[in-house]
Amino acid sequence: MRTRSVITLTAFAAAAALALTACSGSGGDPLSADAPATPADGIIVGSADFPESQLLATIYAQALDAAGVDATTKLNIGSREVYIPALLDGSINLLPEYSGATLSYLNKDSEATAPDEVNTALGEALPDGISMLTPSEAQDSDVLAVTRATADKYSLKTIEDLAAHAGDMVLGGPPEWKTRHEGVQGLEEVYGITFKEFRTLDVGGPLTISALTNGQIDAADLYSTSPAIEENDFVSLVDNKNLFRAQNIVPIIAEDQATDEVTKVLDAISAALTTEDLITMNGRLANEESIDDVAADWLAEHDLA
Repeated sequence: MRTRSVITLTAFAAAAALALTACSGSGGDPLSADAPATPADGIIVGSADFPESQLLATIYAQALDAAGVDATTKLNIGSREVYIPALLDGSINLLPEYSGATLSYLNKDSEATAPDEVNTALGEALPDGISMLTPSEAQDSDVLAVTRATADKYSLKTIEDLAAHAGDMVLGGPPEWKTRHEGVQGLEEVYGITFKEFRTLDVGGPLTISALTNGQIDAADLYSTSPAIEENDFVSLVDNKNLFRAQNIVPIIAEDQATDEVTKVLDAISAALTTEDLITMNGRLANEESIDDVAADWLAEHDLA
């Protein structure tokens, strides 16, 4: 029997209504009434509000189009608190997700951490009408990062090592990190770590990277596929108590859109995608290359479009 999410459908509906007025991004609200219409028999592919998610959504859409499936994109929708309700109310039909973070959103009490455990638990936690396709081996997980100088100064190797010093340190991350278990709450509950201050920045992007480099913050939420970690010699602290679950890339789709052809296309993408691919493509995006071009090149390289 399907395990019900800890978040009620009423809460989803309320959040969806809020999303219609609160969501923003370049080019306006992608969920607004003024957004381009999609044919009734087409698939609307959504994304979160950071480049990697937009890239993956574009890869999905381009591959589906190449296979003869009409697909359009609504990118830069916002955080999970916005785009999951959009998936439930039909504003979008498909999106690339991260298995562990989605599980935490749907069932914060789940103790699954390893990839297979997380995938099984996520399948059980998804609301009725929504399903997950085959997860990719590729992962992009949260990492708590510090500069090399900070790591050397305090002999930091693990997140737990921060406990004695965090009271004098500033943590930076996206706004949702203030309330997520895989964020400030989890650092306090799992590690007993309370920072002096949390500073709201972007989703592992240029604001966060600049703030960490310039000493405006002492620790940052970054992502394991960010080329900035190696480029800036940041130190990713080991998550020795498994606060951050496995984060495999997985297509989440409305069940009525998961035809055999759509499933075949998306499963092929998941099978081909690697973590190293994500790092390479994120590097190209950081150099201001077009998301459409990066997506098309990857699909061509793997004979998927």
